[in-house]
Amino acid sequence: MLTGERIGHALKAAQLSQRAAADTTGISQPTLSRIINGERAAKVPELLAIAAVTGYTFAELTGQSRIAERAQVAARATAGVTMEQMRSALLRYLELDAYLDDQGITAS
Repeated sequence: MLTGERIGHALKAAQLSQRAAADTTGISQPTLSRIINGERAAKVPELLAIAAVTGYTFAELTGQSRIAERAQVAARATAGVTMEQMRSALLRYLELDAYLDDQGITAS
C-alpha cells in the first residue's frame, strides 16, 4: 500500500473528510486529494499534521512500521467497536512500546 492510500485509509478510519482534514491540518483539500491519489508526495510536516488529526503514527502513514507484520491479535470486539478499530488501537500501543524501547526508555 502506498503512502497516499494509507493516508486515505487513516482519514476514513478517523471519520474525517478531506475538507475536515484540510481545515484541521492547514493542508489544502486539493493538495490532500493529490497526495491520496498518488499525484504528489506528502512532505514530512504534512505527514506529521495528518498523523496528529487521524491518530495514526508517522510510521504507520509512511509504511515504515514493522509492528503490524509481527503482531498477532486474538480478541473479540464489543460495544460497537470493530475489529479493525481494536487492531488499530493495539498497534498504536505496540508502536509506542517499540519506540520507547528504541530510545532506551523502560517501563517503571
